Amino acid sequence: MSTEFKTIGILGKSGAPEIAETLIALHEFLKPHYQLCIDSVSAPLIPDFSGKIQPLISLAQHCDLLIAVGGDGTFLSAARIASGCNIPLIGINLGRLGFLVDISPAELETKLNAILQGHFRQETRFLLHTKIIRDTQVIHEETAVNEVVVHRWITPSMIELKTTIDGVYLNTQRSDGLIISTPTGSTAYSLSAGGPIIHPELDALLLLPLNPHTLSNRPIVINASAEIEINFIKTKEINAQVTCDHIRIPDVLISDTILINKDPNPITILHPENHDFFHTLRDKLNWSSGYNF
Repeated sequence: MSTEFKTIGILGKSGAPEIAETLIALHEFLKPHYQLCIDSVSAPLIPDFSGKIQPLISLAQHCDLLIAVGGDGTFLSAARIASGCNIPLIGINLGRLGFLVDISPAELETKLNAILQGHFRQETRFLLHTKIIRDTQVIHEETAVNEVVVHRWITPSMIELKTTIDGVYLNTQRSDGLIISTPTGSTAYSLSAGGPIIHPELDALLLLPLNPHTLSNRPIVINASAEIEINFIKTKEINAQVTCDHIRIPDVLISDTILINKDPNPITILHPENHDFFHTLRDKLNWSSGYNF
């Protein structure tokens, strides 16, 4: 095997004891050739784990390759902790759709072995960086691989949002919310909300209104280098929430400003050599069923 990667980190799906069989198989496959680290939640699922155990938040700092075992949600967690550590990611799919995790447990040894020997397709994807600003002070920061969502919360009423792009007013909308999606996220929540699929190599962002009151309010694709500013239109009360992927930013007030930028630290994904984005779409979305070309 290649010695390019000396220490490999393993991150398992949290609260999923059914992944134990795959974790054990992965451990047995890797331990003769590599030093291993694993997150502290997954470690008990491997009875004779022979590596180091690290808290999730610091796992990526102790390895030069990180393998996520689970679904796309697990991969998102791996991507956030790997951002800024300059290490690549590999996904083993134990979930359902799995747009980001493209190695099945049945293919684990063959495809993982090929990647570790240097036979892979490398892909770079950017993240979003979100700031909540209150009285000119940044009170919270978070990253997102898929999307940032501003949406109504525990209320039947729509929220009103003002959106500015690079200091230029875009629009004001009454809706259930707004999705700001990366190309990676265009096959996630945005897809469920009726948004377009954006090829992952495009340097673009998607703004997608959620159930807008005005039917002419349509999705818009902009340059990923743009700074997006969102403000709430001040009414008597607000029941809204901001989430970055599945992470909720607590206690957002009506007077707060939401700033969203492209994060300076991208992530690197290692795919098998035969990885094809269009094949993934056909497979996961059941496109062209019954046709064989």
